[in-house]
Amino acid sequence: MPATTSGAARSQALAPRAVTGTAATSAAALSEHCLHQPACPPSDAADRYRAHVVASHPEQGWSLLCNGVIVFDDLGALLPGSELIPAQR
Repeated sequence: MPATTSGAARSQALAPRAVTGTAATSAAALSEHCLHQPACPPSDAADRYRAHVVASHPEQGWSLLCNGVIVFDDLGALLPGSELIPAQR
């Protein structure tokens, strides 16, 4: 017979955990410490899309920029503070 877990152990295993090392965490760190010359524009600037790409996932349709902005293929974006910029189609 397979082993079962108690309700308390199971709920603890399914509880949300602090995530480290994710794109969001890395984006915040990158945007504050840009080493590019000239420095990448901040995420709230009009030219935010000119920042260097630090992670690209074309198969999923998005890229992470140095300033912490996640840009989607349709030119919509997600800013570091969770603000959404609608698609530019």
